[in-house]
Amino acid sequence: MQKGTSHRRSENMWQPKKYAWRNLQKLADKVDELRQQLPTYEDLSGSVSALLRLQDVYKLDTTELAHGSVGGVPSSQLSAWDCFELGRLSYNEEDFYHTIMWMEEALEKVRHGDPEWYEDNMASIIDYLAFAQYKQGNVRRALQLTNEMLELAPDHERARSNKLYYERVLHDDTDSKKRGEDGEITNKRQLDEYRSGEEYMTYEALCRGENLKKYKHKDRLFCRYRTNDHPLLFLSPAKEEVLYFNPYIAMFHDVISDKEIKMLKTLATPKLGRATVHNPKTGKLETAAYRVSKSCWLSEYDSPDIGMINAKIAAMTGLNMETAEELQIANYGIGGQYEPHYDFARKEENAFKDLGTGNRIATLMYYISDVQAGGATVFPYLGLKVFPKKAAALFWYNLYKNGEGIYDTRHAACPVLVGSKWVSNKWIHERGQEFHRPCGLFEEE
Repeated sequence: MQKGTSHRRSENMWQPKKYAWRNLQKLADKVDELRQQLPTYEDLSGSVSALLRLQDVYKLDTTELAHGSVGGVPSSQLSAWDCFELGRLSYNEEDFYHTIMWMEEALEKVRHGDPEWYEDNMASIIDYLAFAQYKQGNVRRALQLTNEMLELAPDHERARSNKLYYERVLHDDTDSKKRGEDGEITNKRQLDEYRSGEEYMTYEALCRGENLKKYKHKDRLFCRYRTNDHPLLFLSPAKEEVLYFNPYIAMFHDVISDKEIKMLKTLATPKLGRATVHNPKTGKLETAAYRVSKSCWLSEYDSPDIGMINAKIAAMTGLNMETAEELQIANYGIGGQYEPHYDFARKEENAFKDLGTGNRIATLMYYISDVQAGGATVFPYLGLKVFPKKAAALFWYNLYKNGEGIYDTRHAACPVLVGSKWVSNKWIHERGQEFHRPCGLFEEE
């Protein structure tokens, strides 16, 4: 009897340990689950890239950004630590242009008593800032900062070494700007060959809303109700606003309902993933830094309502949807963009050969949200800019009637400055359009 009692007592002794182990295991699993939701370094660097992109494209003032004004829209203020991190990550990318701007801002905040930082941290800021100034050609300013740093950290070996180096450069170099005799501090934006070119500069200017080119036929543009002799448009004609004649670009207003928009967003949200582009050499899809958005594809199998949306596109455009691609939903967050590109495949590319439906003859893009600031669709070669308007659809032809690409349709999605931009794209292909958009009488047409 005592032996049995002892056995039960031994079992009872192990019960708390067993439960404790189970609780620990549950806790560990929960920690692992939460860890998957934490931002990664890639998330951090992506956020920094987005902010710097906005700063460049929209020419935003660093001090205004740090004090919580994004293009005039109130936002959260940045601490000295935030500014320092922006500068540090720029430095790691050898982007000394942004390093100087954000380290200067961090230094200013520390000097004016940012409560989150202490004076001890000034040495770290000055260390980054001094070298960035040197890399931008401001040797005298780099020396001044290094001397300031040595007052804070007299035993800093790298600063002492840099001081001697800067003094030697100033002594040997006769360049007045590097010597700083005129007091000028230069900090030029570092751009590659493409981003310093005319197209990219035009793209950024259009995103800011600047008027660059005069359209000689602007006085002939018009609006009209369009039926295309299609039953769907008899009772509710499409409100067409012609924006450009050659190439033909038009905006259709109020062509998708709030109910349809809600349906598209609801279906798309769980499917969204990083948007990809066609590699022109391999024909494969891959992510790219010049396209920052999330996207997915929806078909009539996802909802019969998508069939009705496709039918309305066919009615508005007068084109056949049987060979068109599925409906793409794209979401651009703050800083989301798509730099200048063509929707059609050029002759040297093999982007759509596997589909067997020919090239993309036309594009229709629904705007399924408004955007507080930024996010315009721009055509750099035409000087045309179109700002998002919820429930409207932008339409243009990508190909001439002879099948040649219309290179003036090169376009871009400007970075979203404030808010979130949702669009829905429908890319329409050549096959099946023989009787809807027939070839012209002349080859060059």
